[in-house]
Amino acid sequence: MSQLKKRQTRVVGFKETLKAIKAGQALKVYLAEDADQPIKNQIREAAKENKIPLEMVERKTYLGEACGIDVGSATAALIDKNDFSK
Repeated sequence: MSQLKKRQTRVVGFKETLKAIKAGQALKVYLAEDADQPIKNQIREAAKENKIPLEMVERKTYLGEACGIDVGSATAALIDKNDFSK
C-alpha cells in the first residue's frame, strides 16, 4: 500500500476503479476487506479477467487514508497516467 501513498496517479472509489480496470489502465488494484460483498465480487472478477494484481487492505478507513482522503474507500487503483483520461 506504500505505492498508493506515494503515487499521484491513482483513482479512488468503486466506480472510478472499475472504470480504470475495464479500460486497461489500472496497474494494481486495492480492495478493502470490509467493503460490501457485491463491490468485492465485482472488483475481484474484473481484476481477475484483466489480469491486474489485487491487494487486500484490512479496512476502508486505511485505504482512504492512504489515498489522502478523509473518508474510507472500498477500492482504489494505481493507474498509468499516460493512458488515463476522464
